[in-house]
Amino acid sequence: MAGSKKAKGKMEQAKGKTKEAMGRAVGNERMEAEGRMEGARGDAQQAKEKAKDVFKH
Repeated sequence: MAGSKKAKGKMEQAKGKTKEAMGRAVGNERMEAEGRMEGARGDAQQAKEKAKDVFKH
């Protein structure tokens, strides 16, 4: 279960970075901002799962 949530966080981070780069490339500030938001969401998910792992052991 935790592995799938970690993978989801990584996927969200990658998706966000891609969207941010595409927004920057085409000059679309909104897309760039959405990419940063998705990346931050992925970062938060990763941090949450790492914290769970620390307390699990």
